[in-house]
Amino acid sequence: MRDWENQFREWAKPPGTTEEERIKNAERMIRDALKSYDALGNRNINVFTHGSYQNNTNVRVDSDIDIAVVCHDVFFTDYPEGTTKETFGNIDGDYNYEVFKNEVEDALVARFGRTAVERGNKAFDVHENTYRVEADVAPFFEHRRYSTDGKYLTGVALRPDDGKPPKIINWPKQHYENGTFKNNITGKKYKSIVRILKYLRNDMFDNNFYEAEPIAGFLLECLVWNVPNDYFSNVSYITVVKECLAFLFNNTIKYDTCSEWGEVSELKYLFRLNQKWTWQQTHSFLGKAWDYIGFE
Repeated sequence: MRDWENQFREWAKPPGTTEEERIKNAERMIRDALKSYDALGNRNINVFTHGSYQNNTNVRVDSDIDIAVVCHDVFFTDYPEGTTKETFGNIDGDYNYEVFKNEVEDALVARFGRTAVERGNKAFDVHENTYRVEADVAPFFEHRRYSTDGKYLTGVALRPDDGKPPKIINWPKQHYENGTFKNNITGKKYKSIVRILKYLRNDMFDNNFYEAEPIAGFLLECLVWNVPNDYFSNVSYITVVKECLAFLFNNTIKYDTCSEWGEVSELKYLFRLNQKWTWQQTHSFLGKAWDYIGFE
């Protein structure tokens, strides 16, 4: 019989020191490559880690990092119905996203070599070596979601090469702040449970539970975000995991009980249009995870 309490305590831990050093090396080298490339030298660009590493929910076997390269010279927009760019005094920019993405690619190839950089639909994969971890480098323009009073929320957006969807919007700042708040208010349990479920998902897949395949780490982070804070109070990890899985399973039986769930940023719905997953897939996975652990 597997000792799940000890297993969960082990899985709850963040990556070790050696892996942390390789992560920091990749981050630093990519930042240096982009900042030193002439075509990007005069651009207002911010380079930072985002995703699971930035949010401290990464696990050892998935310890590649996501790096955002954000250009603030131009921005994408969402306007309230009935308004246009003229309403807010905006004009069309003279620098387009496709040129920016090509320049980011050139900068990475100049630093790491063509064989080490693979262009994907949304991001560049900079391959790992003994010194650095794998890195996904995503070029973004700033994104602004306007309100009728002229105020706006700031996020980031990219355009996939295949145009499907035409624009993908992320909210890394809001995600980080909300996740940190929930982690603090739950006595550091929130991010520990996220890491546990990521390891559990990988363990299930390795043992031919293919319901785990479509379950992204980001989805797990958002699912645990939607669990009420008082579910994290028990000192036993197995009890907290059991209560979180029960809550999530019961509330994904029907769409109506999870339709209002949001991503951690609370600026995008978790189970509505243009998501890579469905509530039905999620419900199936949660049931299999319950059985896999042996809960009754």
